[in-house]
Amino acid sequence: MLTPRRKTTTPSVSLDHDEITKLGDLAASANISRIHMLAWRDLADVEAGGSEIHAAMVAKLWAEAGLDVTMRTSWAQGSPAEATRDGYRVIRKAGRYMVFPRAVVSEVAQRRKGRDAVVEIWNGIPFLTPLWTRQPRIVFLHHHHDKMWPLVLGPKLARLGTTLETRIAPPFYRQTPIVTLSESSKSELVEHLGFSPTQMHVVPPGVDPKFSPGESNPTPLIVAVGRLMTSKRFELLIGLVDRIRPTHPDVELVIVGEGYEQDNLEALIRNLDAEDWVHLAGSVSDEQLIDLYQRAWLVASASISEGWGMTLTEAAACGTPAVATDIAGHRDSVADGLSGLLATSDSEFIDHLSAILSDADLRAQLSAGAQAHASRFTWGATARGALQCLVDDALRKGHGRN
Repeated sequence: MLTPRRKTTTPSVSLDHDEITKLGDLAASANISRIHMLAWRDLADVEAGGSEIHAAMVAKLWAEAGLDVTMRTSWAQGSPAEATRDGYRVIRKAGRYMVFPRAVVSEVAQRRKGRDAVVEIWNGIPFLTPLWTRQPRIVFLHHHHDKMWPLVLGPKLARLGTTLETRIAPPFYRQTPIVTLSESSKSELVEHLGFSPTQMHVVPPGVDPKFSPGESNPTPLIVAVGRLMTSKRFELLIGLVDRIRPTHPDVELVIVGEGYEQDNLEALIRNLDAEDWVHLAGSVSDEQLIDLYQRAWLVASASISEGWGMTLTEAAACGTPAVATDIAGHRDSVADGLSGLLATSDSEFIDHLSAILSDADLRAQLSAGAQAHASRFTWGATARGALQCLVDDALRKGHGRN
C-alpha cells in the first residue's frame, strides 16, 4: 500500500478577523456563497501531496470566511464516503478513474440548486467543466504533465493522456480562467497547451508559519521530500550525491516519503553499499519534518516536473537553501542565487551540491535569502487570490451584487 510523502495534514493556518471580513465581502460582491470543488483525490488519500494540501488549504480558509464549500473527489482508503474537514464538506465516491464521470453526473443533477460557483482541479485528467456548466468557475492547473505520462503509464495510455491534455481538452477551456502556481508554469502552459496569457492567473501557494529556523546538523545533511515515484527521480539524486562523497565523505542523505519506487530505491542503496549514508525515512510527522529541514545543510529536488516546489519553500522558511532542477515551478519556488541554486545538468547539480556543502559563507548567504524568499508566501494571500479570480469570472457573467 502506498502512503503519503509525509503524514499529510492541513497547514495550521487561520485567518484573522480582517482577513475573514475581506474574503466574505469579496465573495458577497459576486453573490457567491456555495462553492463546489472537483478534485481527483483529497487530503485523506494515501498518495496525497502538494496539490491536495493546496486544495485543502484554500477550502479551509474559504470555509473560515463563511463560505459553504463542498469537495467532490475519489474514495480514500479507510475514510468515510462523506465527512467534514476544517469546516468544509468532502464527498468521496468512485475510484481513480470513475470519479470523473461520477462527479460530473452528480453536479449536473444538482445544477444550480447546490452551488453558486465551481472550482475544477485539473490534475492530468480534466472534469471538462466548460461542457456542463455556465456558472462562475475557475480551474486550478498546476503544471503541464507532458513528461510525467510515460513515467506513470504504459505507452498506449501515456499517448492517450498526452493527447487528452494537450489537444483534446484545452480548446474547451479557452473562456475559462486558469489559476496556476508560478510564472514559469504559466509560461509552460501558454506554450504547450495554447492558453491565452490573459486567461492565466498566477497565485502562489503559502508557507505555514510553523516552518521556522533552527539549529543545523554538525555534519553535512541533505534532505529530499516527496512521493517515491519515478518523476521525482530520487534514484538520480542518490547517484549524484554518491559522486560527491569522495570530497564529502561524511555527507548524509535523508529521503522523506513512501511510494511504489521504494523497493527499487532500497535495491539501489544496497548496490551502492550506501546504507550508512542514505536513509529512507518513510512517512514522518510535521514536527519531524521541520526538525529535518532545520538540521539540513540543504534541501534537494531532482524532479522532472513540478507546478511549484512546496517542500523547497517550506525548507526555505526554516533557513535551508535548495539545490533543484531548473524546471518550471522550481524557477519560482527557488530564487536562483538568492534562496538556492538551480541546475540545468547533472554536472551542474553536483557542482551546486559541492559548493553549498563546502562554503559556509555561501550557506549563510543562501540561508538568509531563503528565509526572505519564503516570507513572501502566505496562505491568506493564496485564498484571496484564488477567490478573486472566481469573483472576477462571476462578475463577467453578471452574477454581481444587485
